[in-house]
Amino acid sequence: MTSTVYDIAIVGAGAAGLMTAIQSARLGLNTLLLDGRETIGTKILMSGGTRCNVTNRIVAVKDFSSNTPRVVRDVLSAYPSTKALDFFEKLGVKLIAQDTDGKYFPSTNSAKTVLDALLREVAARKVTLKTGAKVRSAQFDGKKFHLHVNQSGFDARTIVLATGGLSYPTTGSDGGGYTIAKSFGHTLIETIPALTPFLTDDEHFKSLSGIAVPARLSLITSQSKRITFEDALLFTHFGFSGPSALNMSRYWLRENAKAPVQVLVSFLPQTKEEDFAAEIKQLRTRHPKTLISRWLPKHLPARLSAVILEKSKILPNMIIGQLSKELEHALMKTLFFCTLPITGVFGYTKAEVTAGGIDLKEVVPSTLESKKQPGLYLVGEILDVDGRIGGFNFQWSWSSGTVVARAIHKSLSPK
Repeated sequence: MTSTVYDIAIVGAGAAGLMTAIQSARLGLNTLLLDGRETIGTKILMSGGTRCNVTNRIVAVKDFSSNTPRVVRDVLSAYPSTKALDFFEKLGVKLIAQDTDGKYFPSTNSAKTVLDALLREVAARKVTLKTGAKVRSAQFDGKKFHLHVNQSGFDARTIVLATGGLSYPTTGSDGGGYTIAKSFGHTLIETIPALTPFLTDDEHFKSLSGIAVPARLSLITSQSKRITFEDALLFTHFGFSGPSALNMSRYWLRENAKAPVQVLVSFLPQTKEEDFAAEIKQLRTRHPKTLISRWLPKHLPARLSAVILEKSKILPNMIIGQLSKELEHALMKTLFFCTLPITGVFGYTKAEVTAGGIDLKEVVPSTLESKKQPGLYLVGEILDVDGRIGGFNFQWSWSSGTVVARAIHKSLSPK
């Protein structure tokens, strides 16, 4: 062990760990930041298609899934997205919001801009950063924590677990933080990959790889429970991706584990069924010789239109005047209530976040301090909180990291 006893030792130098370190050091705490990888920030660099969706214009508890939403609400209220925007602006990162969905990206459209700014501030605030320092275990002796790292270790008055979950394991997310938390008596709510693509064995849909369309996905359970997401759907060579599919994945996994579920897709989410039916009726009356295969691509990409017609049993040379009521019904069903043939998910290797984690009921809501072990705090993805696509998971990192830094500063300040 080193002779220095740090005020705070943070295990994990991802988004939540970096934020906790910066905010702690700003408050005057002697801060140690440890990470098992030699190169840190890989997940930040990968995020948002390498653009890094830092936060969102509107962030609310409804944007997250958790068994204890009250804690999520309290943490987000303590450090809302407006504060995160100000934080990054002061670090020199200019952020620009997309008009359509409120997502904030750096004006450079480069995640490296965000990571570099965070690392500069870590250095400027004299945080002790140790990379290649894998924390194997931690113990508390009644006065301080002992962190065992490789062949040596570190001592600290408080520790923060910011190790993330299991998503993108190539970036160092190996679940080690769960093991440490459980060693102090914490409970792990079953983890599953979230924001991960769907797999399919449907060759027609796989042939559409590269096509993205607006879509509404609805998950229907055996109890008639309906969960809906409307956003872009991306066809891939292995299945379905894009925000609507990624957002749906955690719900599909949770519900499908209980009983078989169905995901329906509307390929025309902004069109009312009755309006589309009226257009068919009008064409049948005024332009009955219109080829259906030429008319449908006015609404959807040509390749997708061809697949929809094939699934509806409509021949390529069929004209509107030949469209029977049965075939019209089949077309409407395929366009508005098509069953996505999902065989599974890609898993943690392409999951942007982990659902489940350390039970929020086991932390103090206002500080995220462990109820099992005083002086132990948890931030970010390691907790049972996961947000949808749109910068929400990053905002949880900024918010939880700041809340914990403030709490530790208060706990260590002279009474």
